[in-house]
Amino acid sequence: MVLDTVTRRASGALTSVRGASFSRLAWIILVANGLALIVLVIGMLAVSETRRGLVNAKLDALRVEGELIANVMAEGAAESDPSPILIEGDARLLLRDLYIPDEVRARIYNKAAQLVADTHLLNNRLDVIVLPPPGEDLPSDLAEDARSVLSRALDGFGGLFRTAEERAALNRTLEEEVAAAIEGDIVAGVRRQPDGSRVVSVTVPIQPVRAVVGVVTLESFDLDELIADERRALFPFILMAALVSILSSLMLTVFIARPIRRLAKAARRVRLAKGRRVEMPSLAGRRDEIGELGEALRSMTAALYDRMDAIEQFAADVAHELKNPLTSIRSAAEILPRAKSADQRDKLLAVIASDVRRMDRLITDIARASRLDAELAREDVGQVDLVNLIGDTVSSYETALASGPAVVFETTLESGPVEGRAAPIGQVIRNLIDNALTFSPADGRVTIRLSLEAGDELAITVDDEGPGIPPESLETIFKRFYTERPQGAEFGSHSGLGLAIARQIVRVHGGDIRAENRTDADGKIAGARFVVTFPRAAQI
Repeated sequence: MVLDTVTRRASGALTSVRGASFSRLAWIILVANGLALIVLVIGMLAVSETRRGLVNAKLDALRVEGELIANVMAEGAAESDPSPILIEGDARLLLRDLYIPDEVRARIYNKAAQLVADTHLLNNRLDVIVLPPPGEDLPSDLAEDARSVLSRALDGFGGLFRTAEERAALNRTLEEEVAAAIEGDIVAGVRRQPDGSRVVSVTVPIQPVRAVVGVVTLESFDLDELIADERRALFPFILMAALVSILSSLMLTVFIARPIRRLAKAARRVRLAKGRRVEMPSLAGRRDEIGELGEALRSMTAALYDRMDAIEQFAADVAHELKNPLTSIRSAAEILPRAKSADQRDKLLAVIASDVRRMDRLITDIARASRLDAELAREDVGQVDLVNLIGDTVSSYETALASGPAVVFETTLESGPVEGRAAPIGQVIRNLIDNALTFSPADGRVTIRLSLEAGDELAITVDDEGPGIPPESLETIFKRFYTERPQGAEFGSHSGLGLAIARQIVRVHGGDIRAENRTDADGKIAGARFVVTFPRAAQI
């Protein structure tokens, strides 16, 4: 059954997060994770722009210096008669006398791509590698190896953002660069050496007139160190991003993972409690989806416990109501064999038949009340016009009742739309009419009125002309198996479930039902009145 307590809880919807088109929890997640990403991206963009600017500046400087050296060689170390040729001795002397920065290596090649002069050789600058004793391998530097592996990994990732021209220059050899310059082109770019290091290189052709007699190659070897410095400059950004990421993860753990875990543990305790009440943790202070979930689970478990208690109470009430006629039948059956006269046997058989009919009525009403939950859940909710529904119901009573109290329907409304299910609402109206007919005199009148009350609610009023309701029973009559029999009514003719079912249906539809007494001009009770209110639906 849909219980009164459960229905009251269900009628109050949970307060959701309002006033925002985007959820508060989603904003927390986006901001927390976006801060780390923004810090890291800004740092990477800043360093990438700096690196590209340094490489371009170095290429421009080497190009200017290379063109200057090529012009000097064309004027002082080249002859054009009888044919253009580079004087190698003069080229070496000129190159030795020129100022070349220590971080730059200059080389002169003739037209045959043969090395003519080299500043490292002219200045006796040689790379020295200390060899281990015979039979021993070079010592391994784990830190250097790790840095080398990390550098190659970063370079590989950075290669995804290089242009096609930059990739071609990186894979170009010195010989290819010299050969291209001998054809008359200035070749510039960053290329990789056999040992894996990178060098900024510019090769400029030497042209006394138009013919190329040689080339000048300038190389700068400090690019890797510049890149290492830039990567070290990136570490503060990485540390900041890591710190923000850790803090955001901790925050998400505290504000999301931990409350959800608490709810999960509480739900597990509810499952293992076997009917014992277990309080769900209260998250009412949170104004996000987690708080809404916590309150929903609290309401759900409270409704579940109320439902279980009510089922137990309902089972006890059913057992009590069925026990009375069973006890009467058993007593009559035990006495029946000892009855001395036909009149006594007839009375005992009449008692048994009456109690059987009473049990049948009880079982039928109990089954109907038990199925009400499923019936309300299966039926589709739509718009019901109370004017037509009440009118059709009253017409069926006018047709069926040949004698007895009159049933009259009065309203000034043209329509009375409510959101609900027609069959259950019709059952409420029938139960109230049947109850009114039971207590009304044979020449009395049952009046059903439909009106629109303040607050945009539709009110159904059912008045009878019976003895009224005892003031102390105005609320009790809605309890299960409560019966207030009219004078002279047959015992057991009512199960006491009609008004309880009516209240159950009305509250499921978001309405309310109450009982009161009507009074005449002298203040005397003139009959009972039942008032049912439903929220009025928008007219379709």
